[in-house]
Amino acid sequence: MPFARRPLSPARRRAAQALAATGAVALLLTGCGSSGSSSSSGSSASGSPAADAAGGGKRTVKDATGKAVEIPAEPKRVVTLTQEDLDAVLALGVKPVGITNGQGLAEPPAYLKDKVQGIPVVGNLLQPVMDKVIAAKPDLILAGDMQDEQMLKQLREITPATLVTMAPTDDWKLAFRGIGNSVNKLDQANKVITDYETKAAKAGGDLGKNKGAAVSIVRWNPTGPSWMEKKQFSSGVALDMGLTRPAAQDKDGNAHSPALSLEKLNEIDGDWLFLSTLTDDGKSALKDVQSKPAYQELGAVKNNHAVTVDGSVWSTRGGPLAADAVIADITKALGAAS
Repeated sequence: MPFARRPLSPARRRAAQALAATGAVALLLTGCGSSGSSSSSGSSASGSPAADAAGGGKRTVKDATGKAVEIPAEPKRVVTLTQEDLDAVLALGVKPVGITNGQGLAEPPAYLKDKVQGIPVVGNLLQPVMDKVIAAKPDLILAGDMQDEQMLKQLREITPATLVTMAPTDDWKLAFRGIGNSVNKLDQANKVITDYETKAAKAGGDLGKNKGAAVSIVRWNPTGPSWMEKKQFSSGVALDMGLTRPAAQDKDGNAHSPALSLEKLNEIDGDWLFLSTLTDDGKSALKDVQSKPAYQELGAVKNNHAVTVDGSVWSTRGGPLAADAVIADITKALGAAS
């Protein structure tokens, strides 16, 4: 499936858990000083004021793999290689000089369209075209959860300030704080999270009779539907709003269930059903099943509580701007029905 991030296999899940022992929290460990210095600190730090003013200040951070990387104290030319990196820097007021297309898309994600006008696209999600990255002249590359060591080597030849910003099991808030630290805006990132949590709680409390409803969150693949585990991005937003998950989906984790057959379609039922797709084949599969009795017998469908949403928002690793979009989708659906 082009661009789609597949559920972790048991072997990859074990590797992800090991990597998560360092995780994006490593991005919150920084050093400070001029080029070549390295020390540890629990908060964002920068070089000397004089060096920063001259644009020559350096900081050392550990990326999500635990690798120590020297980066500019105040990056001026940031390239983002994932939608999550892009979402994060835009939420912090940083306009990148190069971006990639959205997950499952051949263009930037629609929910960020008005914020990325005129920014060069340097490739697809985690698939940068090196000549285009070079042309962007980055002083910092945010490489998401890239695990292709050969590609990382090429990127580090463009600029050594190339950061893996998230481990496979990092939640979006942890990754966002790490990205915030990498652009020397950790305090601002913390405020964004606090504001988001306040907004989510208020929005959930204003849902009237749908307050605390059980919401089913599903991505429809060409092979069938997969429901999201509780720590997956859009699931977490729903929980932050005080909503719940149907019993069959009340599982910890940040992956998706295996694709379900029609015989198990009842697992996707809930008070409300949010459906997303990432590919044209997924859209066709969803359209095809909507005429079948197994789908039409779902309680959410009978009650007209099945809502189609943007998979490039709901099925991603997420960021604060995507979280705002999920809150808006839920509020529009559940709030209007209160």
